[in-house]
Amino acid sequence: MDVRALLSLSMVPGVGAARLRALVNQFGDPESVLNAGERELVAVEGIDRGTARKILEREEFEKEIQTQLSKLNKAEARLITLWDKDFPENLKKIYDPPVFLFVRGTFSNADKYSIAMVGTRNPTSYGRRIAEKFAVGLAEQGITVISGLARGIDTVAHSAAVRSGGRTVAVLGSGVDVIYPAENRRLSEEITASGVLVSEYYMGAKPDAMNFPRRNRIISGMSLGTILIETDINGGAMITAGTALDQNREVFAVPGNLLERKSRGTNKLIKEGQAKLVEDVSDVIDELRYKLRSILKSPPRPQVKVQLTIFEQKVYDILTEEPCHIDVLSEKGGMTTSDLLVQLLSLELKGVVKQLPGKYFTRCD
Repeated sequence: MDVRALLSLSMVPGVGAARLRALVNQFGDPESVLNAGERELVAVEGIDRGTARKILEREEFEKEIQTQLSKLNKAEARLITLWDKDFPENLKKIYDPPVFLFVRGTFSNADKYSIAMVGTRNPTSYGRRIAEKFAVGLAEQGITVISGLARGIDTVAHSAAVRSGGRTVAVLGSGVDVIYPAENRRLSEEITASGVLVSEYYMGAKPDAMNFPRRNRIISGMSLGTILIETDINGGAMITAGTALDQNREVFAVPGNLLERKSRGTNKLIKEGQAKLVEDVSDVIDELRYKLRSILKSPPRPQVKVQLTIFEQKVYDILTEEPCHIDVLSEKGGMTTSDLLVQLLSLELKGVVKQLPGKYFTRCD
């Protein structure tokens, strides 16, 4: 498909994605649309005479088209269209797919087995650990991790997938040559080496706030399901959950601390039955097994059940995934520091407790 002709059509005022799809479907390709007469154009649903004349007077876009092509070349990016074979299969099935995508990196057939992970830009240490746990677990099963390259949960998910040798796709709310936030530039290069950066926005497009809701429909649209980890009720991740539900895709949520605002969104989705509660990657895989069965490398590792003594159980029960200082634990448990350290050491040897610098302790995954 002629990329120049497609870009030309996309720049015509009044020709959005829906009308562009209608025109190409009617005439077969963008070149034929540009070569059509006014009478033929207005025969297409949604195209009035004013829009048809703007299509015929397209020379004004030539400079901008050349600019886009030059930026594509400079960024070693390319443009794929809805009608190309390598356009993401899952995304083709949503109600309003983008007509084209700007891409850095290479899509794989395995990317149709993708799970999205989204959440707050300011996660707690619990949220970070859970996001890493899920991303690693998905990568180990050969499942592509999709997110939005934002700060917080998105960054943790992409980074963990890359470190685990898995595939990850970052969907941007800016041009693929405009990395936001800037501190993720190195991560973006790591992603393109083994995955994909993708956007429906023109090269050079800034990360305007209005771009992100539409970006979110692509994140969920490319995925078989979406996992939410820590988000407030009005968080951007809730928009992604909404688009996933609209697209008839699965929504999963990790329950969070009842006292933490960042958990209000995930807990609300679970409470209202809009999301399935998940505690481990195996919960996600069990729900989607019939769609993932052809790529699963091995059954998810079962969680090891460890036998604890009465005293160990008492100490374990006052621990959480949030790091807690020994003095605080001593006060909570009503135990001396020396007695508490004995039990913590035993729990550490059993692999259920982890000691952090500064005499802080936390439960293991």
